[in-house]
Amino acid sequence: MVLERIKKILSEFNDFTDDQLKGETTFAELGLDSLDVVDLVMKIDEEFGTEIQLDGSMTTLGNLVSYIEANKKD
Repeated sequence: MVLERIKKILSEFNDFTDDQLKGETTFAELGLDSLDVVDLVMKIDEEFGTEIQLDGSMTTLGNLVSYIEANKKD
């Protein structure tokens, strides 16, 4: 499941708890700045074989999951 794999990456990136990582959770709520998000996206791109294009609409983990599910290559 995509969300579970993203949660694992986020947990390795920073010690987030499972309660913090829900579909409606925003990157801002996690305290991630723009550089953190870029680093995270690079890790996620590598994991899923995607090329995520960050824009203003990708603000929550749910948005990210939807994008990956629609665009992953594996």
